[in-house]
Amino acid sequence: MTAPVPWSLAWSENGELAPQDLFDLLQTMVTSESMEVQPALIAAVERLSVVELSVVASAEVTELCA
Repeated sequence: MTAPVPWSLAWSENGELAPQDLFDLLQTMVTSESMEVQPALIAAVERLSVVELSVVASAEVTELCA
């Protein structure tokens, strides 16, 4: 998996990184960081709300299939 391109990141209305970009960034970081850092990154993925993960899982998959 390649890292998200910084200038293409999307931001949500509340000023946070968009759910898909946050998920992609965390996944990229988990695979590239040391074993000591990985648990903290995995915990960050686990803290994503169900709503955020639902958006990642449904909207993006639907877009890709269209």
